[in-house]
Amino acid sequence: MSRGRRTALVLIVLVVVPLVTLAAGGVWFWWQLAAPGGAGTNVEVQIARGCGVPCIGNELSHRGVIGPSWVFNVYSRLHGDSNFKAGTYELRKNMGVSSAVKMLKKGPHVAYVKLTIPPGFWLKQIAARVGSLPGQAVDPFVEATQNNAVRSAFEPQGTNNLEGLLWPDTYNISADEDEILILSTLVQTFEKRALVLGLANANVQGHTAYDIIKVASLVESEAKIDADRPLIASVIYNRLARGMPLQIDATLIYARGDPRNRVLSDKDKVIDSPYNTYEHAGLPPTPIAAVSSASLKAALSPAQSSFLYYVVIDKQGHTAFANTLQEHEANIALAKKNGAF
Repeated sequence: MSRGRRTALVLIVLVVVPLVTLAAGGVWFWWQLAAPGGAGTNVEVQIARGCGVPCIGNELSHRGVIGPSWVFNVYSRLHGDSNFKAGTYELRKNMGVSSAVKMLKKGPHVAYVKLTIPPGFWLKQIAARVGSLPGQAVDPFVEATQNNAVRSAFEPQGTNNLEGLLWPDTYNISADEDEILILSTLVQTFEKRALVLGLANANVQGHTAYDIIKVASLVESEAKIDADRPLIASVIYNRLARGMPLQIDATLIYARGDPRNRVLSDKDKVIDSPYNTYEHAGLPPTPIAAVSSASLKAALSPAQSSFLYYVVIDKQGHTAFANTLQEHEANIALAKKNGAF
C-alpha cells in the first residue's frame, strides 16, 4: 500500500469515523428527545417528594415515557430544568424527553389520595394510615406528634402528646404534603370543630377543655349507640365527683398497647399503668382515642343523671345504666344472657 493511501486510511480512522460516530450519536440523541414513532397511550407517573433528576429519569424510563434515563438527565441539566414538583403527572408512553420535560415544567395535575380516620382510632393507628400513603412514612409522623413540630391549642403546657387531638374524618391529601403538613391539617381541623362546639371556654363540673377531651375519648371508646353517649358521659362525671375509680375497660386496652385485642381478663385490671382506671382514680393522663362530634358534644353536655354504672346490654350495642352495684350486677347477668359478651 502506498504511503498516500496509508495516510488517507489513517485520516479516515482518526477523523472521519469519529465524526460519523458523533453524527450518528447526535441523531440518536435527537431521536430520543422527540417522540420516536409518535406518542402512545396515556400513563400516570408519580413523582415522590425528594425525587431528583436521576430519580425522575429512571421513573420516566421505567414507565415507558422516554428511552434511556441518562438522556433525560443530560437534557434537563443542559436546559437548567432540575426543580420539578412532586405529584402525579398525566404523560404518554414514548413521548420523548423534550415533551416530557415540557409537561413536567407545567407541574402536576391536581391529584389526591384519600386518608380516612375513623372515630375511636388511636394515634398509632392514625400514623399507620398516614404511613400507608404514597411517599409518606410512619416514623416522621409519630416524631412530629412528640417533638412539638406541631402543637394543638388544646395541648397543655408540658404535654407532648397529640393523642385525641386529631379530628377523625376523610381528607384529600396531595402529593406535595409531607407528614408534618398532614399532621397540621388533622390538628387544625380538630381545633376548628372544637371551637365551633364551644370547647375553648367550656367548664363541665370543674373540668376544662383537655379533661373534657379525655372524657369524650372514653365515651368514644365505650359507646356503641349515639343516644347512649350523654348518659355514659354522665356516669364518668358522677364517678369523678365521688372520687370513685372510673373502671373503664377501654383504658385497660389502651394501657396494653394493642388496639386490635379487645379481650380482657382479670389480670388486666392490675396492669401497672397510669391509664389503668381500675387502679388509679381520676381521668387518664391523656385522651385515649380520636373523638367524634357526638362524643365531644356528650362530654360537653352530659345527661343529668345519678347513674354510676353502665354495661353493654345486647348484641346491638345498647347500654344499660344503674345507680347501685346490685342493679349493675343484674344488668351484667342480663347482658350475658343476651350474648352481649
